[in-house]
Amino acid sequence: MKRMSSSELRRDRQEGPLFSRDQADGAYQLRPVDGFCPDTIVLSRGSTTDRRRKALAERICRAYPAARCVAAPDVPHNRVSVPGQTPAQQHYAGKSMLVLGEHRSAVRHSEEHDNACPNYWHFSPYGFCPYDCTYCYLAGTRGVRFCPAVKIFLNLDEMLARIDRIAADLPCPTGFYLGKLQDGLALDPLTGYSRVMVPFFADHPTARLIILTKSADVANLLDLEHRGHTILSWSLNPPSICERFEAATPDPAERIDAMERCVAAGYRVRAVIMPIIPAGDWEATYEGFLRELLERVPLARITLGGICSYDSARRLMEAKLGSDNTISRLLADAPRRSADGRQRYPASLRTVVYRHLVDVIRRCKPDLKIALCLEESRTFEALGMTESTGQCNCIF
Repeated sequence: MKRMSSSELRRDRQEGPLFSRDQADGAYQLRPVDGFCPDTIVLSRGSTTDRRRKALAERICRAYPAARCVAAPDVPHNRVSVPGQTPAQQHYAGKSMLVLGEHRSAVRHSEEHDNACPNYWHFSPYGFCPYDCTYCYLAGTRGVRFCPAVKIFLNLDEMLARIDRIAADLPCPTGFYLGKLQDGLALDPLTGYSRVMVPFFADHPTARLIILTKSADVANLLDLEHRGHTILSWSLNPPSICERFEAATPDPAERIDAMERCVAAGYRVRAVIMPIIPAGDWEATYEGFLRELLERVPLARITLGGICSYDSARRLMEAKLGSDNTISRLLADAPRRSADGRQRYPASLRTVVYRHLVDVIRRCKPDLKIALCLEESRTFEALGMTESTGQCNCIF
């Protein structure tokens, strides 16, 4: 891929970042996503308003010839109707629906309160994801509850222009996180967006890209010049946990293979072990998995976290698994909500779990940075990790 000169990049920023450097003439050969086969594709508002959006929308529709394509040019992406009488029925119907549209407020600053996480910039070229993790906290967020469909937003150029304007006022390199409200790479074979984003951030003086994913398809990333400005992070759990709770996701072994390939391509790679589900012989299960991961992948950072769901996500989980499922039993002795409105394991259990896993990590990799995700200050204090507060995966 040809690197753009400084003058070309400046001109691009004045006119709007390129929507698709190697897609413009159809050069990017998009691929259907493994395991995702929508029966309906909805072209919502903004999906065909210019030539480039329309061309990509048409190519995505052609990738799924059996899908019914529905034109809804006056319907915003978050108002597309998903069939079903209950949230669970709508959830599963939404996993078979792909909405194409535009997101006019896709670049945001997070607004966390009453936990130890710092706020950070994030953006949304996608909404939700095709995977079906039974514990999914995204399923309880407002946008997904209104329209629990898989979404691709076609105004990536506008998002990157907005990031450029924000970053122009930032005094130092700052991360823009892709993975807060979606999986960052699950739909990338279909869009090729990484082939736009990674070069954009590579050429940017202060904006940096952080991607969180469960995908194992990294083919689009490996030949890109990234200049160390993109950090790739994988959400992982041991295979036995994945089999029980992470339906339709790539096998953890495949994810680790993808991590190794990206390390070989020069990317900084992180891991997020979350949500830890301390059931059965969890100590041995997680210890064995962590040892293998740390032996194979030279991580730049590892982040640990437990369940941190809102009420609506828990209700959906229990509709899938029953109210007496493993996770709900672990939550039973905890307060119904933490100060930030989320449901977590009891503080005593979280401390025991983190202490064990931190000890395993430090014995394997004494110098590896360890962070906790969406945790409370008292947990850091109980573990003697106050210096790690605010150093989680979302931060550059």
